[in-house]
Amino acid sequence: MRIKRRFLVTFMTLCLWPGLHAQARGDEGRAVVKDKQAKARLLGAHRLSLQWISWDYFGKALITEKDGTLSISGEQKGRGNGDYLKIKGVITEVDTKEIKFRGTIETRVSHINQGSPCKREGEMTFRITQNRKYWRLQEMDNPCDGATDYVDIYFR
Repeated sequence: MRIKRRFLVTFMTLCLWPGLHAQARGDEGRAVVKDKQAKARLLGAHRLSLQWISWDYFGKALITEKDGTLSISGEQKGRGNGDYLKIKGVITEVDTKEIKFRGTIETRVSHINQGSPCKREGEMTFRITQNRKYWRLQEMDNPCDGATDYVDIYFR
């Protein structure tokens, strides 16, 4: 009986220890970087837009890195109204043409969702398509209305 218990404790320790150790170091928040050049292009300040607000007056998104965790926060504000786009969260994966994001995107557009704020939360994807100079949110369907939202993060 002691041998079985010892084996079980040893087995569980070996299986669980790497995950517990990673949590203690904070590794689970690190982005999976599949393309280092894409990561370099991603870090820093970027223009940010939602087409309902403006493609002429951009907002700003800042992507930073601390201890391997890539964070994003940004905002675009409408002119002369209360419309806005806000983004906040972490980048979980960076590839040549795609960014995986976990966080919140909140929009408020006067003529969508009766002018009430709309929140998207969870895992989302931004992708470069064709020869565009920006990453576009792929979950385009506004969850609060039947509208299609183009949330774009532009290259520097």
